[in-house]
Amino acid sequence: MIAPSQKGLGPVSKTSGAGTALAGFLLSGFLQALLGAILPAWGYHRDPPHFGAVGNYFLSLAVGIVVASVLARRLMARRGLTFLLVFACALSCAALTYLALVSPPASEWWRVAGLLALGIGAGLLNMALFCAISSAYQADAAGTVNIGGIWYGLGCLTATLLVAGTFYAYTVPTILVFMAAVPAIYAGIYLKSIYTTPPQSTQPTFRQAVKDFRSPGAILFALLLFFQFGNEWSIAGWLPLLLIRRVGLSPSTALLILAWYWLCLMTGRLGAVAILPRVRHGRLLMGSVSAALFGCLILYFTNNGFGAATGAFFVGAGYASVYPLVVQAIGRRFPYYHPGFFNGIFSWALVGGLIAPATLGYAAAALGVGVVIGIPLIGTCLVMMLVLLIWLESKVTGR
Repeated sequence: MIAPSQKGLGPVSKTSGAGTALAGFLLSGFLQALLGAILPAWGYHRDPPHFGAVGNYFLSLAVGIVVASVLARRLMARRGLTFLLVFACALSCAALTYLALVSPPASEWWRVAGLLALGIGAGLLNMALFCAISSAYQADAAGTVNIGGIWYGLGCLTATLLVAGTFYAYTVPTILVFMAAVPAIYAGIYLKSIYTTPPQSTQPTFRQAVKDFRSPGAILFALLLFFQFGNEWSIAGWLPLLLIRRVGLSPSTALLILAWYWLCLMTGRLGAVAILPRVRHGRLLMGSVSAALFGCLILYFTNNGFGAATGAFFVGAGYASVYPLVVQAIGRRFPYYHPGFFNGIFSWALVGGLIAPATLGYAAAALGVGVVIGIPLIGTCLVMMLVLLIWLESKVTGR
């Protein structure tokens, strides 16, 4: 057991706080992957397409996550970390229950409001979980992030499989009520735990943030995060609608391929961790980006389920090692960086990545659903260019 820090605002944990908090990333992935899985159940694969509404949904979810980054600090300072964890789970449960009540044919704006609340709940949960694992992260950053990533991937996979398995068996409100039970269970677990609030020493000063905007390396890394984060979530949010409308797959089959994408992403990260000591990181990064680019091309040109599954495999496996390697490199160059918090220039990259699926909705409304894979295809090419530029910058500066 890794004991939480003694310097927080609350009492010392009486439970295996870090282990329970890491398991909470399953709920985090569950909540953030839910929208991409539930869209076919809401009927957004049918004619006439309402892709602009889908863009509004993703934008509302992203705004909620950003708002939560501001609220989380205030809630922790006033009520403590345990309260924040329980409140985040309870709010997420309430938001899912509300979404069950406003499913189509209710106006889309009711669902926009519900997704805003869900985004706030998910954002509060993320901030609380990263604070709860603060001690473990400081002791073993790579191992902690890897374990958290496994739980997160399982959450994304669980949400997708739950919708796929109940698509034809239950109504959409019933599916959402089932989903609401997951954060309710976590609220009960965290209610019995006690966590201490760690000091906020990892955040950069305003002067440091301004300095980073003058650093070519910081800008390149921020852009790389921007495009990679946007690529991953654009695929996760839009893959089922793309496969249903462009390839002609059934909703349940399209959701199973989305689950396959999450499985490839999760197992690919486990494989990357295993081979990191034996492979040069630059070579692995370029190979991963090349595989993702190949997968995007397959998804763009395929017209059958086998091609869709093959493309999802290469995209998931290719994306798997990019983000961990980039985060590791940023952590070496910018010691204040923490993957769970908003950190200076890198916060802009994360916000930009959050709104990428929303941007795709507005683009698809104007240009058709094919743009859904076209934009990640371009984004993956830009990631490859940025990897080369970062390599060149490191050679010139000697960092």
